[in-house]
Amino acid sequence: MTAASLEELRLELAPALASAAVWDGWSEAAVRAAAQDCGIDPDAALYAFKDGAMAMIAAWIASVDAAMEADLPPERLGAMKIRERIRALVQFRLDAVAANKEALRRSLAIMAMPRNVPAALKLGWRSADLMWRLAGDTATDYNHYTKRTILASIYGATLAVFVDDTSEDHAETKAFLSRRLDGVMRFEKVKAQLLKPDREHFSPARFLGRLRYPAR
Repeated sequence: MTAASLEELRLELAPALASAAVWDGWSEAAVRAAAQDCGIDPDAALYAFKDGAMAMIAAWIASVDAAMEADLPPERLGAMKIRERIRALVQFRLDAVAANKEALRRSLAIMAMPRNVPAALKLGWRSADLMWRLAGDTATDYNHYTKRTILASIYGATLAVFVDDTSEDHAETKAFLSRRLDGVMRFEKVKAQLLKPDREHFSPARFLGRLRYPAR
């Protein structure tokens, strides 16, 4: 199989694999169950996920990314304020994995293993980057990186709350997400004020200059 066809196979299997992982964990047994559910040769499925649990989890995340991009394109989000765009994107992801919360719990435990942390951070960054691009972000300076780092952190923390949330309609998770997004928006507002052109905020040198050479 080519790399492209393997990726297509992983994406096709990913939703069924996540459902199977609720019972079988991220394991070969889950791959076989997903292959049977999708009518795919089990040997081909096992080959596609020969790299183990992280490859399975990465495929699930990629399938959520693809579904989010299809359901919430930039033109659909355009009428919303930026905070509401991000909230809608994160909420879509939560809704997409809600039926397989036990698989999510197991995936978070696997990604937290020291050997898997670098790959997990890369996956989080990729999803955060997609969310910002769908939200219309076009930053190319350091803001490009800070926005994605912060959003990946918020999303990861929200997942940790979500996986244990037993409140009605996941009200606790929604409240947590709102607080975190409010905090980020306040930070962005303050940062924007600090980064205004010099003429718009206090300059000690200009102040001292005016004391020495008063305006006439």
